[in-house]
Amino acid sequence: MTTAQSMITIAVVVLGTMLTRFLPFLIFPEGKTPPRYITYLGTVLPYAVIGLLVVYCLKDAVFSSFHGLPELLAIVCIVVLHKWKRNTLLSIGVGTVIYMVLVQFIF
Repeated sequence: MTTAQSMITIAVVVLGTMLTRFLPFLIFPEGKTPPRYITYLGTVLPYAVIGLLVVYCLKDAVFSSFHGLPELLAIVCIVVLHKWKRNTLLSIGVGTVIYMVLVQFIF
């Protein structure tokens, strides 16, 4: 890639990123109420994304033997810690550490 092509590629990536960041604020200014479907999507999509991430993370896990045990133990720890502390970042961080310790040192 030449220098000019690299600069054009970087400029297009920057413009695309800026467009996706600023467009919602231009379409839905602060004083204007967004349409109902946008509000609905704002409440539903975070849960859908988390569900999709859980399914993606568990797609290669084998639960018929001990190979799926670290995943199950980490999930149980995440759920219990989240129900107890109500802190998403803490739950994800501790669950990740527990999973990595289980995979690296125990299983």
